Amino acid sequence: MLYWLADILSSYYSGFGVFKYLTLRAILGVLTALAFSLVFGPVMIRKLSFYQIGQAVRDDGPQSHLSKAGTPTMGGALILAAITISTLLWANLNNLYVWITLGVTLAFGAIGWVDDYRKVVEKNSRGLPAKWKYFWQSVFGLGAALVLYLTPQAPVETALIVPFFKNVAIPLGAFFVVLTYLVIVGTSNAVNLTDGLDGLAIMPTVMVAAALGIFAYLSGHSEFSTYLNIPHIRGSGELVVFTAAIVGAGLGFLWFNTYPAQVFMGDVGALALGAALGVIAVIVRQEIVLFIMGGVFVMETVSVILQVASFKLTGRRIFRMAPIHHHFELKGWPEPRVIVRFWIISLILVLIGLATLKLR
Repeated sequence: MLYWLADILSSYYSGFGVFKYLTLRAILGVLTALAFSLVFGPVMIRKLSFYQIGQAVRDDGPQSHLSKAGTPTMGGALILAAITISTLLWANLNNLYVWITLGVTLAFGAIGWVDDYRKVVEKNSRGLPAKWKYFWQSVFGLGAALVLYLTPQAPVETALIVPFFKNVAIPLGAFFVVLTYLVIVGTSNAVNLTDGLDGLAIMPTVMVAAALGIFAYLSGHSEFSTYLNIPHIRGSGELVVFTAAIVGAGLGFLWFNTYPAQVFMGDVGALALGAALGVIAVIVRQEIVLFIMGGVFVMETVSVILQVASFKLTGRRIFRMAPIHHHFELKGWPEPRVIVRFWIISLILVLIGLATLKLR
């Protein structure tokens, strides 16, 4: 909105033209989302506490978690509000990629909201049944995949880019839809599985979003993309504003979510943020790099798959508890140690992902 306003005002005073610069709007996007979260966070926490929208804790998990029962949840709504307002204010709303990304984020957030609402308000321990959760994830994931498949501006936009190689782009054809669906839905659920400790999921999400913002900026710039041998995706640079909003909203939420957490994001935040990372990675053609940078999310997901498979096939468990962060807790690691070490791993993996820009 302010982008349009500045564009109009620049015809009267050239100084308003500065708001056309992506870097400035990205900075303003971070600050807007951060300020919104810090201002309205306490208000939301009070409202959630007043209506007794508190977290239910499994009695078979780490005993240290029992004290978290009743902590306000569904705080992810704060993150989504901050991202949406910041994006609408500072992004160029004529950009299709902005609307696709924002739409996917809010759609998956709606799925998580229904699941959380049924669990904490209606006291239905099942929440939204898994078949319906995956059904609606599939609807929105496939919808986004089809839009991206039907609106490419160049063949490279539907090709699989292999990092560490200069000219390896594998045409996907219709399989692009399948890959996009798997990336969006898979990342959404992976972030949701990671969201089990105070601040564990949000900080890796912030780091990965910031890195994807760098990829988006470089991919949207013809000279930089040519120099770095990455696909030039016209218009993708505008996603920098969206990723900046994620960073600002995430840091603002972390202010209240850091150990010991005053609020949890719930499925409404985790499912939405994971889907957002997935669709951005698809747009900038960096699905494999997302797999690297989001290694903590991958590790958490794989631990659950291995645990379930092992128990069904052999009757034995590989880990003391899955996802794997609970395994380390049950081994005696204090919760803050698990969180910070996972953050460090995420930082290392994000740096490796960024290194693929030059190591080709």
